[in-house]
Amino acid sequence: MVSLFKKDKHLWTWLHRWISPRSLRSQLLARSLFILAALLLLIGILQFWIMESFLYRNQAKTMEEQLMSMPPVWLGPSSRSGGATNNPFGGQSGSDSRGPGNRFLYIPDRSLALFDNKSGYEDIFGEDGLTAPRLTSAEYQNITDQINDKQHVPYRIETDSRGNEQLIVFSSPGPRNRGLPMVQMGTATKPLKDVIVKQLLIFLMLSLLAMVAGLVLYTKALRRTLIPLSSMVDRVQQIDAGSLAERLPAIQGQQEVDQLALSFNGMLERLEDSFEAERESKEQMQRFLSDASHELRTPLTSIHGFIEVLKRGAATNSEQLYSALNSMYGESIRINKLVEDLLMLTKLDQAPQQEQEVIQVDSLLLEMQPQLVMMAQTRQVHLDLTAEVYVMADAHKLKQVVLNLFHNAVQHTDSDRGTVSITLYAVQHQVELTVKDNGSGIEPEHLPHIFERFYRTSSSRSRKQGGAGLGLAITRSIVESYGGKITVRSQLGAGTEFTIVMPLIKNEA
Repeated sequence: MVSLFKKDKHLWTWLHRWISPRSLRSQLLARSLFILAALLLLIGILQFWIMESFLYRNQAKTMEEQLMSMPPVWLGPSSRSGGATNNPFGGQSGSDSRGPGNRFLYIPDRSLALFDNKSGYEDIFGEDGLTAPRLTSAEYQNITDQINDKQHVPYRIETDSRGNEQLIVFSSPGPRNRGLPMVQMGTATKPLKDVIVKQLLIFLMLSLLAMVAGLVLYTKALRRTLIPLSSMVDRVQQIDAGSLAERLPAIQGQQEVDQLALSFNGMLERLEDSFEAERESKEQMQRFLSDASHELRTPLTSIHGFIEVLKRGAATNSEQLYSALNSMYGESIRINKLVEDLLMLTKLDQAPQQEQEVIQVDSLLLEMQPQLVMMAQTRQVHLDLTAEVYVMADAHKLKQVVLNLFHNAVQHTDSDRGTVSITLYAVQHQVELTVKDNGSGIEPEHLPHIFERFYRTSSSRSRKQGGAGLGLAITRSIVESYGGKITVRSQLGAGTEFTIVMPLIKNEA
């Protein structure tokens, strides 16, 4: 039962794809058949018009040749009594009557009439044969003038007194100097139209057979053509948020499908990057909250412990009271610094474009030199500065960057043998500011994470000595907000070098 249901479901899905008017197969098939039917209809109309014109012209030419080959004596009058009889169109005939209307000539499928430019008209076959259509006197006069001027008179389609449509031609039965009348010959158009209709019916039958055969063949060809697209649809339906790493085949033998596959693969790649960035962002946020909570919990726990000690009676002891208050003050300073750093990072994240002004970097560093020497204590400080180097930045933020890097160098160098060097160069429209020390260096596995928030190169180092791990993160955010870049190189036992690269500008003043 389950197997039958699955087969029916598969059959229903297949039929829905082919029968649904919204499916691509149905639309392509319907539009192709519509175009084919329109083309066949146009061909049929053109065929009818061309065949009708061809048959009429061919029949008219045959009748004109027949008139030209007809002896004038055949059109002469004959007497019923055997004697000579005068005819209004002139000429005489013998006594032998060989056809209807007292004429020697009779053609069953033709009408024959004589006319001149003096309103003379005679239907030769009369009531015994095909009745000749009669035109107006003005038309006969015009036709007579054209024949006399040796002009070709085209055939005409006219209706006789019995309502039969005829194709009629005009000619002269002999030399004009004999005064013979003009001849009008006609034939019914119904046999010609029957031939045309028969040909059109044959064409219609062949067209229907061609459309049926085309439907069968085109359906198979269309199904084979759309196999890559159907495979792509099935593959896309299987892709979800957990399988964004899958890709569609980029080469399937059809240019449009290949372009669609490339575009879809690009979209999957962007989605995968977006999901990965979101996942990393969530992980960083969780790690950030965990580290921030941990950093805040430590000084708060210390302050809470000192308060408990004071509540138990240490407040009466001046020495214990002073030590507790001093420790609580240091922890409060640390909490305040941590909160300020977090606020700074939040502002930099929310507003990456900072206020800028033209800063002369060498003058700024020379102005900071006394403060740097004081921070270095017994360590040596070297400055190698290029004069008149300008950048677009904020002076206070740029000072904070230099102080963060310098403070980091001081913490990781020996107090007696330590050396911190600051160099400033202008190279290829860029400013390179380097802070280098000869301290202990950084392990290679820590270098890719050195600028992450709350990251420490040594977990065993005390927080009082190492800080909260936000200084380098703030430094990178400030540098990048001014279009710069910061990199680090380090070697264990040889020291660490931080390099800041920022765009160089010309001071027009």
